[in-house]
Amino acid sequence: MADETNLEGEVAVVADAAGGEPQREGRGRGRGRGGNDRGGNNDRGGNNRGGRRDDRRGGRGADDDGGEELIEKLVHINRVSKTVKGGKRFGFAALVVVGDGKGRAGFGKGKAREVPEAITKATAAAKRAMVRVPLKEGRTLHHDGKGRFGAGKVNVRTAPAGTGIIAGGPMRAVFESLGVADVVTKSVGTSNPYNMIRATFDALVSQTSPKSVAQRRGKKVADLLGRGGATSVEAEAAADAITE
Repeated sequence: MADETNLEGEVAVVADAAGGEPQREGRGRGRGRGGNDRGGNNDRGGNNRGGRRDDRRGGRGADDDGGEELIEKLVHINRVSKTVKGGKRFGFAALVVVGDGKGRAGFGKGKAREVPEAITKATAAAKRAMVRVPLKEGRTLHHDGKGRFGAGKVNVRTAPAGTGIIAGGPMRAVFESLGVADVVTKSVGTSNPYNMIRATFDALVSQTSPKSVAQRRGKKVADLLGRGGATSVEAEAAADAITE
């Protein structure tokens, strides 16, 4: 039995096992090549697309975090199923909060067929959506605030040293990754983690520091702090203690 294959993809000529006339595989050629090409294209296209997504996602994460250590908190994983012919197809959605512990935090969500890939997508999205929140003495918020998203309402209050993080569920993950050590919070309304996270960030992005207010109004920080009944010496000392 002899096999002859052309390099340019010509039809292979295969001798008959009994030594008869060579049989040309022209009719089976279309089916065989089409099947191989389709399978090859799917595999090749799937691998290429997956590789491009992984590289792009990994590159963005590396650029956003700048090589610094980030705190990643997995808040919630939701499993969904789709009934198809032959059974059920499961998918997973992950909600992740990321922060540097120094006043920057963000949240993101990702969906995939597997849990690790969903978490990876959510982490990359959270790194791209990080925001900076001014902190008082690096441990608490400058002032009280309220946030709302949909049916979720949250109240955040500044707290003295030693209070700790008085928050539950998704809100605790946000403040731990943000670097807040003392805060008192209250969630009213829905317990949906997505809405609670969005309402919490709505309250955090509205935070302002005395330094930013003084720059916006063209005044000194001591002038703003002195209006609360404090003496000039106390106001100067408080202004010097403010780093952000």
